[in-house]
Amino acid sequence: MKVKAAVLWEQGRPRPYAESRPMTIEEIDLDPPGPGEVLIEVGGAGLCHSDLSSIEGLRTRRLPTVPGHEGAGTIRAVGEGVRGLAVGDHVVTAFVASCGECRYCNGGRPNICTGSAASRADGTLLSGARRMRLGGEPVHHYSGLSLFAQYCVASASSAVKIDKDIPLADAAIFGCAVLTGVGAALNTARIHPGSSAAVVGLGGVGMNALLGAVVAGAERIVAVDTNPDKLTLARELGATDTFLAGNADVVQAIIEATHGGVEYAIETAGVAEAMNLAYAITARGGTTVSAGLPAPNKLVSYPHAAMVSDEKTIKGSYMGSCLPQRDIPAYLALYKRGKLPVNRLLSGTIGLEEINAGFDRLTAGSVLRQVLVPNG
Repeated sequence: MKVKAAVLWEQGRPRPYAESRPMTIEEIDLDPPGPGEVLIEVGGAGLCHSDLSSIEGLRTRRLPTVPGHEGAGTIRAVGEGVRGLAVGDHVVTAFVASCGECRYCNGGRPNICTGSAASRADGTLLSGARRMRLGGEPVHHYSGLSLFAQYCVASASSAVKIDKDIPLADAAIFGCAVLTGVGAALNTARIHPGSSAAVVGLGGVGMNALLGAVVAGAERIVAVDTNPDKLTLARELGATDTFLAGNADVVQAIIEATHGGVEYAIETAGVAEAMNLAYAITARGGTTVSAGLPAPNKLVSYPHAAMVSDEKTIKGSYMGSCLPQRDIPAYLALYKRGKLPVNRLLSGTIGLEEINAGFDRLTAGSVLRQVLVPNG
């Protein structure tokens, strides 16, 4: 079938992207789903910093590709052997397709599936196939999804069935921002009621980590960012304390305000400075969690002796340490009950033709989550 899609041709083009146009809107050929795959009509796809890092060239991708890894849509066809999904079902997509066979899938950690990691790096679906072409040449898949398009073919294990009464534009951000942020708070950090927590970096993932800390029952929630407007919103969403990250004395100010630091600090900015700050404000015996994805060659350091004597823990959090089939429905249930007001994080919807300008706005930090509605 013929499908309109945003095709990324080159990484590292200069900003503004509305002028350099790293992505162009093309009519591509999309093959039907193969065994274990589904065809999804995209109802909404979030513009995420992970997509931006690929556009900037910080994370290498096979090109050309159709980006987009966070979304929701409607099943329009199912391949051979697919069970539990049917035409007409509404789904949220998970950007890690689980093979169900590797040591991590069998160990209850499908978010770090090795089979999916290999196919993502090669720009294919989990099966090793490519279902997109342009001018007879293959177009690579992005995180096994490629949601910046009217339709996509994905592995069935990437699709989680949801209730049909949830707007797809709202449901879209559950595929990454909510899964990663809320999961970092509930699954990776395992914040307990009455504790103290901090979130460093208040983008879409960071705001969801803050909401996760609220759901977990943290008594003291510190929000840290360079943008005063985001700190204002953080207060409205449940932060008890807010600090500007650019202030020279911010670490000491947080330590003093929290009487020695917080029990849990979650870094979501994906930069070394944010991680250093998060570790510095973690109290003795506390846990620092990093859910941000920096450039692969970036390093952080810590005082080793103090880490031992203070019994601090450093943990990585990928996709919120989530089990998508369990956690996406659970987080959507919290959303429906008003416990996860993620709709307040939506900065509006855009069409395919606005995709490059949308990433200019994301780079500028003037938005939290824009949602692409390619069939709107």
